[in-house]
Amino acid sequence: MWPMTYSQEGYPLTAAISPRVQVVESTESTNADVVRHVVDAPAEWPHLSLLLTTDQRAGRGRLDRTWVTPPGTALAASVVVRVGAIPPTARGWIPLLAGAAMTRAVGEQLRGTAHAAALKWPNDVLLDGGKVCGILAEVVPGHPDVVVIGSGVNTRMPQPDLPVETATSFEAVGLVADEDKLVADYLSALDEQLQVLAAAGGDPVGSGILSSVESLCSTIGSDVAVSLPDGETLRGRAIRIDGEGRLVVEQDSEFESAVSAGDVVHVR
Repeated sequence: MWPMTYSQEGYPLTAAISPRVQVVESTESTNADVVRHVVDAPAEWPHLSLLLTTDQRAGRGRLDRTWVTPPGTALAASVVVRVGAIPPTARGWIPLLAGAAMTRAVGEQLRGTAHAAALKWPNDVLLDGGKVCGILAEVVPGHPDVVVIGSGVNTRMPQPDLPVETATSFEAVGLVADEDKLVADYLSALDEQLQVLAAAGGDPVGSGILSSVESLCSTIGSDVAVSLPDGETLRGRAIRIDGEGRLVVEQDSEFESAVSAGDVVHVR
């Protein structure tokens, strides 16, 4: 039996899926903590082990951005996934699968409501078009087959506390998130998709992974402005995701560019 720690509310649904659910009152970064724990004691953090908090002081996102959320307003979760069965050439799909899994989990929270969840490439989760969750995947140093996937979900964040106009939260749209079910659904969907990709030898097309991710992705078919790492901005229409998980943008109805990294804004 792996050691498990619970908050007062507990995460019984999550604990039925994850071999280790550790809840901490506060931390600087769940991802940094889990990466360090895996380096120090890899055997104690098996596949789907999880660290949770509702008070993350220095969260990190893509391009090493940091953010701070008021205590109790967002759920930060970092999960260990062991991906040795997935060919290294296909592991670029892992962050997209995490985004797709969280999109499905958020969607389950919205059943019976007029609200909708969607994926913004590569792995932001949108609630009614506003960002409700960001995801960061990191390979553990010295352990190339172990990836830590961090997610930050705006759960109880009031509208005035939202960091940018494009962000939202469950509370901001008048909903209460069942955090235990949210995390459990996320882990189930993530593990299922990782297994599907591994069983197909890393083939995102034959496995159905590519079409599955595209079906959730509201970026496809949208006019976009993509801020690239070199400072340039690519403008055009997002038309598909390619076999490597890159976003294909069509410019002037003629030229196609495949984007592997960048910040996407849905223009329309």
